[in-house]
Amino acid sequence: MATKPEAAAPAPAPQAAAPAPSAEARPSAIKSLMPVILVVVLAPVVSWAVAQFVILPQFEKKLSQIVAAPPATEAGAAAEPAAAATEGGGESHEGKKGAAGAANSYEFANVIVNLSGTMGTRYLKTTFKVVGKDNTLRATFESNKDKLLDVTLNVLSSLSLADLEEVGAKNIIREKLINSYNQALGKKTADQVYFTDFVVQ
Repeated sequence: MATKPEAAAPAPAPQAAAPAPSAEARPSAIKSLMPVILVVVLAPVVSWAVAQFVILPQFEKKLSQIVAAPPATEAGAAAEPAAAATEGGGESHEGKKGAAGAANSYEFANVIVNLSGTMGTRYLKTTFKVVGKDNTLRATFESNKDKLLDVTLNVLSSLSLADLEEVGAKNIIREKLINSYNQALGKKTADQVYFTDFVVQ
């Protein structure tokens, strides 16, 4: 009988050896999950860094170029008539026709609006000329410049990207602008709109 208790003593020894491999398995499981943990932690950090130091500076640079462009264009437009006046000396029949043509038109230069439904990520930049039969159109538009610019911004910013992708979208925008100008002024002044620049980004 004394031999049986000795036989029972070796049986617990294999159970004590079993926890040792599981303790070794835990560090290897952590080591195998380390790449996943690094990706989960580093992906947002890298994304933020790329946006902050690469994408945003490029976007700001483009916007500053667009915003800086209108004063140069307006200064150039103001310099051209002055140069023409100094060169002309005498006034011909064509000069009078050109002056009358300018009196019945008004240009909106570099109008930039965010498109509807894009959460500020897409915008429309356009330059266009409004023309009418009335020779006081330029004077009327200049005296109501703020009001008509507001009307322009309301019409253009109400457009979505899908609206601009439709066939004949520019013709629809022309009609909206003409109707809005005539309604804002209380009389039929604008007859046509001619786009000279129309960019969606």
